[in-house]
Amino acid sequence: MCSLFGLIDFKECLSTHTKNKILNTLARECQVRGTDATGIAYNFKDRLRIYKRPIPARKMKIHIPNGVNAVMGHTRMTTQGNAQFNQNNHPFLGHADGSSFALAHNGVLWNDKELRAEENLPLTSVETDSYVAVQLLEQQKTLDFDSLQSMAEAVEDSFVFTVLDKDNSIWFVVGDNPLCVMFYDGYLIYASTQQILCKAIKKLRLKAPTDILEPKEGEILKIDRTGRMTTSAFTPKTSYEHWWRRYSPYYRDYYEDTPENYDDLFSVAKAFGVSADEVQALLDYGCSADEIEEMLYDPALLNEMTGENFYMRTD
Repeated sequence: MCSLFGLIDFKECLSTHTKNKILNTLARECQVRGTDATGIAYNFKDRLRIYKRPIPARKMKIHIPNGVNAVMGHTRMTTQGNAQFNQNNHPFLGHADGSSFALAHNGVLWNDKELRAEENLPLTSVETDSYVAVQLLEQQKTLDFDSLQSMAEAVEDSFVFTVLDKDNSIWFVVGDNPLCVMFYDGYLIYASTQQILCKAIKKLRLKAPTDILEPKEGEILKIDRTGRMTTSAFTPKTSYEHWWRRYSPYYRDYYEDTPENYDDLFSVAKAFGVSADEVQALLDYGCSADEIEEMLYDPALLNEMTGENFYMRTD
């Protein structure tokens, strides 16, 4: 489970300071879906820039330069490919039509190795399953609705892809994972879930959005730098794993409806003099159980995190 986030300032109505504030807030709220790595992509001075690090968003300060109006971001929970090797983190760099693009993925692909063999894709040191989507687009040597449809119909299982092109358009390729876009007068923000966006706009003290869009599975949506939307579609590839995960009541009951038990973590924290409320605040903030346990042995970091978190919760 990872999270996508970003913005398009299509009327260029936001200051750089405001855009950085929005992006940092979105990234931190996305930590609930992944803290192993954080990354963003944007175009600046006719060049695609990707900045990513194997750290949680709360430890990474996002700074985009003046004049950047479209930004694509990602927070990662590792499923394949060690996050400490930065090449395995999102967004990924690709090349098509003689120019660069950036791709980020939320989900898990089950047939990446098979596709690399079947399509005779180039050998790569990137270990992440998501990277096969970049290679499939590069193989077609173009970035458009047709190439995105072909890629989306080749990969199997769960996904939403976002792609930033050289013209500051962001393409959304929606499988069976969630995505939400909120529109304001002159700009939009997006994230993997509406809940993430609602928490972010509350902290940012933004007004209610003018419109909310949640694309459905099988949709390809392009939003260009002026805010204009165009759409296309693809037919999702069905596999047994996909079917069982989506439709089986056993999966939903066991994997989706069963909350994670943190009793052991609360007990350990209590031995260190840390209250259950403080631990729960860190969990709500996006910290993993392993990260919190490490903090218990580093009082300075723990005090810094709990102090910052409680301040933000009462803000």
